[in-house]
Amino acid sequence: MNIKAIEKNYIHKGGKSPVIFISLWLILLLSMPFVEDNYGEKAFALGIVFSVILQALAVLSILINAIGIRKTAFMSSGIILLTWAIEAIGVFTGLPFGRYYYTEKLQPQLLNVPVLIPFAWLMMLPSSWAVAQYITGQEKGVKFAILSGLAFTAWDLFLDPQMVEWGLWAWTNPGGYFGIPYVNFLGWFISAILITILVRPAFLPKRSLLLIYGLTWLMETVGLIAFWGLRGPALGGFAGMGIFIFLTLRYKICT
Repeated sequence: MNIKAIEKNYIHKGGKSPVIFISLWLILLLSMPFVEDNYGEKAFALGIVFSVILQALAVLSILINAIGIRKTAFMSSGIILLTWAIEAIGVFTGLPFGRYYYTEKLQPQLLNVPVLIPFAWLMMLPSSWAVAQYITGQEKGVKFAILSGLAFTAWDLFLDPQMVEWGLWAWTNPGGYFGIPYVNFLGWFISAILITILVRPAFLPKRSLLLIYGLTWLMETVGLIAFWGLRGPALGGFAGMGIFIFLTLRYKICT
């Protein structure tokens, strides 16, 4: 059976339901404080790994059901390879994120970059494309790429202070936004635009991907305030991602 036949059979049977992966992802996120308190640092790091994998699987299942296996494979492999290359360059040169390094907590690593990191980009970048498509009404172009980069970078207002607090990575010269250099956000923005231009598929299942973006926004806000005591990054991320949630809902209501 060739790839096209496999793909048709997969979609005909409904594929793997994203609901399963989304549910497992949310359950794991809610259990993370319990894992840290009762099973220690290694179990907590393993929980982070599985949470990223589950969210990435949710996104992939959404995309496969909508655009098929081949297009999803091209897009996801492009994101993984490009982001690993960007991260490897960043670790060795300090460009485009500033001088930073990953600790030994996330394993395995390839050229000092945890293998997990490109999957973290994969789990959020398609959702940022969906947000940009809602807001701009476009599937490509400069405006679309810029909005995609901004929507993706807004997530980092939560992420980097959180990961630094957990000791997963660090900057040689901390500063700027809760210890994170401002150049880091510029690096995220430029990198997201580049990847968007190179690998984004023409069609996106916008509604499902918007759900991923919204759930991430909600879970990060609640988690950082209620469990991790990071109120500043929680408010910054709430405002940053919240702007795009608001603009998307406004577009949906007005059209």
